[in-house]
Amino acid sequence: MEHRDVIIVGAGHGGAQAAIALRQNGFTGSVMMIGREDEPPYERPPLSKEYLAKDKTFDRLYIRPLHFWADKGIELRLSTEVVAVDAAAQTVTLSDGSMSGYGDLIWATGGDPRPLTCPGSDLAGIHAVRTREDVDAIMAELDQPGHVGRVAIVGGGYIGLEAAAVLTKLGKPVTLFETLPRVLARVAGEDLSAFYEGEHRARGVDLRTGIGVAAIEGTGGHVSGVRLSDNSVVAADMVIVGIGIIPAIVPLVAAGARASNGIDIDAQCRTSLPHIFAIGDCAAHANGFADGAVVRLESVQNANDQATVAAKTICGVDAVYTATPWFWSNQYDLKLQTVGLSTGHDAAILRGDPATRSFSVVYTKAGRVIALDCVNMVKDYVQGRKLVEERLVVDSAVLADATKPLKELLTPA
Repeated sequence: MEHRDVIIVGAGHGGAQAAIALRQNGFTGSVMMIGREDEPPYERPPLSKEYLAKDKTFDRLYIRPLHFWADKGIELRLSTEVVAVDAAAQTVTLSDGSMSGYGDLIWATGGDPRPLTCPGSDLAGIHAVRTREDVDAIMAELDQPGHVGRVAIVGGGYIGLEAAAVLTKLGKPVTLFETLPRVLARVAGEDLSAFYEGEHRARGVDLRTGIGVAAIEGTGGHVSGVRLSDNSVVAADMVIVGIGIIPAIVPLVAAGARASNGIDIDAQCRTSLPHIFAIGDCAAHANGFADGAVVRLESVQNANDQATVAAKTICGVDAVYTATPWFWSNQYDLKLQTVGLSTGHDAAILRGDPATRSFSVVYTKAGRVIALDCVNMVKDYVQGRKLVEERLVVDSAVLADATKPLKELLTPA
């Protein structure tokens, strides 16, 4: 049986950064990264943006040049999954039937797209947006001769809205369904939701909120429409599903790892099993920006920062995960930048006029600034980050005054 000093399970942002950080922190042992896909590590966010829009070719998405991994002595085992973990023996069983021992294991598997479970959910023409293969399939189907291109999108989160923006720009008729009363309801306040709903509708997206999907209709085994909870049917040649992910953690849970909404980790990204770390979308941690609540953050920032903490810990370097959460979304010519976590806010203060398409929303809790959503407002994002990090209590009238730079509210150094 082969043995590696560190095995990294998952070749996305977190897995790639863990391997990079190990070498940056002086780790000289053997490192193997196991990836389910047949591609070396690549950037995921552009899949629903520039790659789907054909503004970027895939070769521009690689996290590092292809030769980098071999140059750094990092072995890539692609088109392979870990199907079992034996924490006591410190071994993993791979999908090809082989086994490998490890000194430390970093679990960076992310998650799988949450599927529809309604009747018709197994029809051809239903797609997720998670991997290159997913997006390649969407583009190939849209490019087929005679394909009308009527697209139904299920889910009004970032993935659904970004896909709607790109497909609309490509000239495809798009209908988007969100079961909640507004888009982005889980991550943003009403002002931001209303703004994005207006922007999409102004560009021709048939955006419907407060309505669920009862079934997918089909003809000849392929999607032909979406039956809604009010029993109406909307014609569609393709359905894109963006309703979240399910953390890919089954082998670790079977091995005895403590799990809640993901694999539970401590401040050094350790799981409850010895010599096993978890990072990124699949890991649940107590976050200071959520008042200590255990959360699972789906972002490149979280994956990269947790990867660095895990790698440093393995290398014997003191490290604690305390990173400031940040996110972004590009839709049409709108750049949304978010800092902090708005969950649990008791006030949302509008800063600027959404009609100008450049404004911010500041979220507070008991007067303390906890997050900002900034649309085409880079200065507010950069300066507001410090307000979030300092946990400042600021009068709402002051925050609402867009003529006052946020940096003027900061505590003097």
